[in-house]
Amino acid sequence: MTLHDRQDPEFGALEEALGLKFRDVAIIRQAFTHRSYLHEHPEAELQSNERLEFLGDAIVHFVVADELFRRYPQAQEGELTALRAALVCAPSLARIAEGLDLASYVRASRGEATLHGRGRQSILADALEALVAAVYLDLGLASAIELVRRLIGPQIEPAMEHLAGANVKGRLQELVQASEGLTPFYRVVERSGPVHAERFVVEVVAGDRVLGRGEGIGKRQAEQEAARQALARLAPAMAGAVTGVAVPPPLAGRA
Repeated sequence: MTLHDRQDPEFGALEEALGLKFRDVAIIRQAFTHRSYLHEHPEAELQSNERLEFLGDAIVHFVVADELFRRYPQAQEGELTALRAALVCAPSLARIAEGLDLASYVRASRGEATLHGRGRQSILADALEALVAAVYLDLGLASAIELVRRLIGPQIEPAMEHLAGANVKGRLQELVQASEGLTPFYRVVERSGPVHAERFVVEVVAGDRVLGRGEGIGKRQAEQEAARQALARLAPAMAGAVTGVAVPPPLAGRA
């Protein structure tokens, strides 16, 4: 279904999905009106969703920042910023919009409506933020806050796990580069199981040494486990070399 297939949408299904009852249908319709539609239909008595997207973007950022601040009291500013960025980026918001089938409500020109990839992502992400603003203006701030929390809340833990996995690989790379001058790389040594749940065994290697070995469903999970194993083994031994506090004995396999 293309983005322009429903030009006079009924919002009953959306209200049910969101658990809301709209009062001002006109502003909800504006939230789904891309500027390209107005260029193609100058006779339409509508405004684009750009102003609503501006307001909705601010609301989404505020609500997500507030939720992360309260949920992770020990997290540092940089960690919170990275997590918020992962949650409110266009691909993340577009996935939520896809789950709500917002594409069937968006009014866009025929050219925009058939876009794929980044073009579609941007349109849907903007529509979601505009919808948040429309809910705020129509039903109040409390309803908008609850909507953002309900839509983005389930994405927080997966995003945190993803960033944690990326961080463990980054920490390992920094440690090995600082102490050895080498950049670790990952290689698949075994894979098995069905395509939808393929199990990988991965080794992380620096030079000619295997630093760690990990296993998991999917290559990314196996790489993260290999990095954890490597850190558990190498960090205590390399800490002195990195900080200059003490000189550790050579690792096995090194002259």
